[in-house]
Amino acid sequence: MDELRLCLVTDRTQTRGRDLTAVVGDCLAAGLPAVQVREKDLGAADLAFVCRRLRALTLDRGALLIVNDRVDVALAVGADAVQRTGTSLPIEDIRAIADKRLRIGVSVHSLEEAVEAELKGADWVIFGPVYDTPSKRPYGPPQGLERLERVARQVRLPVIAIGGITPDRVREALGAGARGVAVISSIIGAESPGDATRRFLDALDRGA
Repeated sequence: MDELRLCLVTDRTQTRGRDLTAVVGDCLAAGLPAVQVREKDLGAADLAFVCRRLRALTLDRGALLIVNDRVDVALAVGADAVQRTGTSLPIEDIRAIADKRLRIGVSVHSLEEAVEAELKGADWVIFGPVYDTPSKRPYGPPQGLERLERVARQVRLPVIAIGGITPDRVREALGAGARGVAVISSIIGAESPGDATRRFLDALDRGA
């Protein structure tokens, strides 16, 4: 799962007014290996439109395209995976719909949720928020590195850390057992998203 060493989670409200496709394109050109499209306010048709534009870019760069929550959109646009959330269909229903056409990541906020995701057949889990970050405050206080380490020890799945991750914190996250990091504002809201992507990739190389 080397593609998941760095996953950009999209939020077009944080692009400083720049076109989301252009921002993601810059990141992919800088070596970004995975994109999760997480635009919760969009309906299926608008989300599919965004995903199709990004799909063309990810195919060109050999990167993963992951669609948050919407199995139907992920299948329609030929995405690689769907990211399950607490309001998504159960994993077994996603498998029934998608069979082997989609990999399934699961967003979890506790050890119990991570263990259940593994038992139900998830391909990876995104765990957080590890550090305090505005986008994750609705999901509770930061979990911290100790809980991240506990999850990484208890499940065999790749564990991806999210929430307040910066290049300076990458080594800590990897040291706690994370296989990769997922990032929103530190890349998409950066003055140069491409340069920010390179800083994360450099930090991942140094911390590996």
